[in-house]
Amino acid sequence: MTGAAEAAAPDVSVIVVSWNTRELLRACLDSIYAHPPGGPFDVWVVDNASADGSPAMVRERFPQAHLIENDTNRGFAAANNLGLRQSRGCYALLLNSDAEATPGALTAMARFMDEHPAAGAAGPKLLNPDGSFQASYARFPSLLSELSLLTGTARWWLGPYAPSPRPRAGESARPVDWVTGAVLMVRRAAMDQVGLMDERYFLYSEETDWCWRLGRGGWPVWYLPTVEIVHHAGASSQQRPVQTYALLYEGKLRFFAQHYGPWAAGALRLGLLTLGGLRLMAWLILQGLPARTDRPRWRRRAAQERALVRTCLVPLR
Repeated sequence: MTGAAEAAAPDVSVIVVSWNTRELLRACLDSIYAHPPGGPFDVWVVDNASADGSPAMVRERFPQAHLIENDTNRGFAAANNLGLRQSRGCYALLLNSDAEATPGALTAMARFMDEHPAAGAAGPKLLNPDGSFQASYARFPSLLSELSLLTGTARWWLGPYAPSPRPRAGESARPVDWVTGAVLMVRRAAMDQVGLMDERYFLYSEETDWCWRLGRGGWPVWYLPTVEIVHHAGASSQQRPVQTYALLYEGKLRFFAQHYGPWAAGALRLGLLTLGGLRLMAWLILQGLPARTDRPRWRRRAAQERALVRTCLVPLR
């Protein structure tokens, strides 16, 4: 661990988990120091055994940041928890290494939490690098919503940003079920009550579970549509698309099992297994057709559906 210790507890501790995203991580840290929260803050970078020189870059360019280096990839929840346990800010801001703070955004989030002492957590509106809206929040998942997302029909009733509803002009801050963990500010007192992130989630659904526990603990989660942060979605997950696809649905199955019970989890498992198997057969059939330029994509999609089927056949750890 490197970085100078703070003389007093900061208002905001920013936790950035990194895995082989060196240049995006550099841009993320640059944005934090260029557009910091309004009060005292510190930054914690937790590196999950990157092989691209990310830790060396942090030590060289950002000596004021605290650096925690893991010798293996411990996953999103476990890595964030390392930073959460060692930081002291009254608010902790989880910020993906592929996200960039915009002018005034972090200050506005901290101010909102100051002005709403009952709020357990808050998340901003996420933007793609081209300025378009990116899914930022959603209702808690249901069997219908999950199967409609897998089949693509969710776009018919939620719109193109499913599971997030369409953005609307003139939106104001409001409580929601859950906000994405890409940018999530959480109150320390709320964490002390409900606990940290569940490390059984390696990647995906850990923030949904956390927001569920916060809400059930009396700490509502808020969406702040007037606060905008840029997010280069999927920078880490795209490095291993097949494994990531399996982890996505493993997280969903775990959430259902924990919060809806074995019958709901079993129904989701059966639905995913059926749809995944049908999609796998379709992609395999396409691969057998005469050569096409998109055959590599078909092979990748078949590998993803095969991973989904395998995930549904294996009990949760």
